[in-house]
Amino acid sequence: MTSLKAADRLSGQPGSVWVEFIALANETKSINLGQGFPNFAPPDNIVTDLVEATTNSGPLMNQYTRAGGHPRLVKIVSEMYGEYFNRKIDPMTEVLVSVGAYGSLYYALMSHVNPGDEVIIIEPSFDCYEPVVLMAGGKPRHVPLRPARNDVESTADWKLDKAELEAAFSEKTKAIVVNSPNNPLGKVFTYEELETVADLCKKYDILCISDEVYEHMVYDGNKHLRMANLPDMLERTISIFSAGKIFSATGWKLGWSIGPPHLIKNMMTIHQNCVFTCATPLQEAVARGLELEMSRRDTPECFFNSTVSALDAKRTKMEKWLREANLSPMVPEGGYFMLARIDDKDVDLSGFGDGPRDYKFVRYLMKTQKTDWDSLGDGIEQRRLWLERDSNQRPLEWDSNQRPLEWDSNQRPLEWDSNQRL
Repeated sequence: MTSLKAADRLSGQPGSVWVEFIALANETKSINLGQGFPNFAPPDNIVTDLVEATTNSGPLMNQYTRAGGHPRLVKIVSEMYGEYFNRKIDPMTEVLVSVGAYGSLYYALMSHVNPGDEVIIIEPSFDCYEPVVLMAGGKPRHVPLRPARNDVESTADWKLDKAELEAAFSEKTKAIVVNSPNNPLGKVFTYEELETVADLCKKYDILCISDEVYEHMVYDGNKHLRMANLPDMLERTISIFSAGKIFSATGWKLGWSIGPPHLIKNMMTIHQNCVFTCATPLQEAVARGLELEMSRRDTPECFFNSTVSALDAKRTKMEKWLREANLSPMVPEGGYFMLARIDDKDVDLSGFGDGPRDYKFVRYLMKTQKTDWDSLGDGIEQRRLWLERDSNQRPLEWDSNQRPLEWDSNQRPLEWDSNQRL
């Protein structure tokens, strides 16, 4: 049976944290706030655009489109990011549409990392970076962000140590992955911090993969800065973005990369031999959505702006609830995750499995503490901790106990009415 053995490239792959904890959340009926998707619907217009694209736009809209990206989508992407990058972007050679931002990450690493190459990952990090590096035969090199002092309460106070970062660079280094706003910490990198990374990229002649999927989720007057805009970084930077994050439609799995032609061409080779092209009507709908939002980008009605306002309000509430639970939150500058300190919690975790202490602590909470819907008390604000109505989104309906009607294994509602509401 040796011919049926898995390929060697699969050996050493870490298990997915989500497989265990989604199952455990269902088993314990815990509220799952850990996954990267929101609790509100995409804007109505983009859903309508999808229906229109599939039903009233002619037969070709349901067939294959251009492999590198639907023409209408790459056109508006090039115009939109041309403004952000302060340069002209060629939609045909400098944009590649992928199955989610994850697809772009996969293409970027698989098309540039050889066996034995090292890839620097800044921690804490999105849990999918390391598996893709390993799949490509590379070696992850982890460099941590560290709190500047013991009592920090904001992610702004988490810093890279310049000497520690440079020590990770060598002749074996092929790439570095930079994620700002960071998932899961929520840190927004300053110009000086990005400049430190950029200087090392140029000094050691390496590729920079800039994961910017939370580009529009930045709070407190902070500004999202783009690695490719730093001096002499354009030629060595692949910037990655997500329609799912932009439009709160993560299930659509659509993203794109922007980079110089020589890097996008390499990624295209992987893309055309992997999925070849992405769903045509989804690309058409996203293109129409981007066209609308860019036409009103400086107004409160722009979905980019209204989403930030909604998430900022949720951030404030989550901080309050964590403090009330005797936890110390790290208030994020961006993204939609919030971490809390547990190093000061004296809890016996010996009976809660293996792995890092935070894994054990979460197992402890889910198995011993009341974190289900029935335990949240009578306050409607508490009961809507996860599924909360947003004034700019569709209203959510609840059963008589103020709970969502039914959820599947990914914590998504199973029962919807004809208008796609609970």
